[in-house]
Amino acid sequence: MDLDTTVPAPIPEGAWASSRVPFRFALSDFPIATIRLPLAVRKVGEAEAPLAKDAIARLPELLDRFPSGVLLRSYPVAESLPPLSRINGALCYVPRQYRRYYIDLTGTFEAYQAKFSSKSRSTIRRKLRKFSERSGGAIDWREYRTPEDVRTFHRLAREVSALTYQERLLDTGLPASSEFIENAVKLAAQDRVRAYLLFLDGKPISYLYCPVEDGVLIYQFLGYDPAYASLSPGTVLQWCVVESLFAEGRFRAFDFTEGEGDHKRFFATDSSRRADVVVLRATLSNRCFVRLHRGCDEFSVRCGRLLDRFGLKARMRRLLRR
Repeated sequence: MDLDTTVPAPIPEGAWASSRVPFRFALSDFPIATIRLPLAVRKVGEAEAPLAKDAIARLPELLDRFPSGVLLRSYPVAESLPPLSRINGALCYVPRQYRRYYIDLTGTFEAYQAKFSSKSRSTIRRKLRKFSERSGGAIDWREYRTPEDVRTFHRLAREVSALTYQERLLDTGLPASSEFIENAVKLAAQDRVRAYLLFLDGKPISYLYCPVEDGVLIYQFLGYDPAYASLSPGTVLQWCVVESLFAEGRFRAFDFTEGEGDHKRFFATDSSRRADVVVLRATLSNRCFVRLHRGCDEFSVRCGRLLDRFGLKARMRRLLRR
């Protein structure tokens, strides 16, 4: 299964939605501030033709339709794009370029396991065994998919989310709003959501929430109680979930969405090249914003490398997750 296509599109068409898009300023993994811009965001479909460098020159045309600016989020790209271009009175800013990872669910679980090295399979078995022994000989994890299930899931998962560094520091925990709950219930009524909890001694310690779009599960919200990090609850729950999805045989893929990370690379079977592309009018305020954001990102990368060199980054992450 390949989520990439090969013919470059001259200019993106299709569905757009208005949104106040957050741009985070951080030093390495540690947030400083967030600025939100009102942008038209392109909804990316699976069959999008990837953007090539020669298509960048036409992107300012989008400002005729969306004068406040646009964002092509996690858009397929055919090649590496320039981080900043000024074209015809517009700024084309590419703050992120990355691999988007996913699991092809069209095969069998046995074939999926074969993609791991013998060392990796041994590591997974050891983590599953360790968790099972700690929990009395079995792994207690549960799936939630009906409207009533989803309400129960949300109540229990919020207990975990409140403890995570994603919520305490990044404001990316499982939403507590009534709007989120009602939307999740609506999706569940259409059989378009899968949610999961991992328990230990009857207490929820890890959660995963995945809406379904066009037969693909979206890795949207996840977290675990940092007090149980030594038991690898995220890995344990992910493995149980993937095994159940292969057994269910309904979905085409499990999409790890934007960004990269060891967890995503480890579990994924494939990836596609993606980028976030922002198009703004080249006003003084927009030029200052883009250069500040880009400068902060570049400085953040240098800080992260320096912390890694001295072994401080992982140590600081552990302290923040307590």
